[in-house]
Amino acid sequence: MINNSKERRIPVKEIKPQFHTSFREILYQYNWDTINDLIYSKKEEDVISALSKPTGKCTLDDFMAMISPAGLPFLENMAARSHHITQEKFGKTIQLYIPLYLSNECQNICTYCGFSMTNQIKRITLSDSQISKEIEVIKSFGFDNVLIVTGEANKTVGIDYMLHALEIISPHFAQVSMEVQPMDTEDYQKLTKAGVYSILVYQETYNAKKYKDYHPKGRKSSFEYRLDTPDRIGKAGMHKIGLGCLIGLEDWRTDSWFTALHLNYLEKKYWQTKYSISFPRLRPAEGVIPTKNMMTDKELVQLICAYRIFDPDVELSLSTRETKKFRDNSIKLGITSISAGSKTNPGGYSVDEQSLEQFEISDERDPQEFASVIANQGYEPVWKDWFGNN
Repeated sequence: MINNSKERRIPVKEIKPQFHTSFREILYQYNWDTINDLIYSKKEEDVISALSKPTGKCTLDDFMAMISPAGLPFLENMAARSHHITQEKFGKTIQLYIPLYLSNECQNICTYCGFSMTNQIKRITLSDSQISKEIEVIKSFGFDNVLIVTGEANKTVGIDYMLHALEIISPHFAQVSMEVQPMDTEDYQKLTKAGVYSILVYQETYNAKKYKDYHPKGRKSSFEYRLDTPDRIGKAGMHKIGLGCLIGLEDWRTDSWFTALHLNYLEKKYWQTKYSISFPRLRPAEGVIPTKNMMTDKELVQLICAYRIFDPDVELSLSTRETKKFRDNSIKLGITSISAGSKTNPGGYSVDEQSLEQFEISDERDPQEFASVIANQGYEPVWKDWFGNN
């Protein structure tokens, strides 16, 4: 369990990733409540100090100050700084991608997900012909960057199913990413060899004491196996690793700080790998219990800008969970990758438009309409990542 002694909390600067076999060893040197108290104790002068640092020189303590309540009055300054850094590092481009859901079968019980095993809904896993139909529609939108998503059911959509599906999908796209169940290192090596560019895996929450409350049954109930997943991906030589916490389960500031700690560790240990951060806020879904830890739009802006200032090179990604207004305004904030035209149900583009969604979509505009919004703001919508592995 996480050490509950405040006196034994080891400063971030003392941590040397090369001396640890996994992030778990670092996480357990910190106490959730202590970090929470430190975040909420930050003052105006701490934020000013953080924002005065040269680009790329912010520490985890600076990140803590920027995401604290004391950081909100500096939102305009943070947004301007984030905008400048993003243009300097990424130019005026926004990478477009689209999710391709292959299955909603799942062996986990998660209190916040529409795919949860206890939900009495129609389950579907796409066949070869159904996958081909989905590809046809997605390609007609103009996408060359696809994110494969499944529920966590290793018997139905395990590594063999995924490798076979990749044989059908990969020839049609310049870049293929995956958000699927955590696997062992050897399986990630197989996916890397099969041409997968990126693996996204969200810890959901870094609060070890509360984790099982949200994941009472299934393989996902193992906090440590999920926590070690990015290390296994890094050891497999994957090109990019995507991180994030599910915003709304626990205090978003504390979870986000631990996500930044995780990112900081991974970037130092697997330095040849690229990284992305996503901002999934809880959305309504079938059978989901509402949360009390919701984040406001201003707070999400604060978090996006804080990440950009803290880590100028990390990719920041936003999904169609967010509203049209928020997504339109996020283009100039620091976001570099964004989905469009998404369906979060398997077969949703052509096969079975009424199958269960993982969560409700907020921005339902078609891809070309959203691409026009990006262009009208003076940015270039990029359908293919020319810096990928293809």
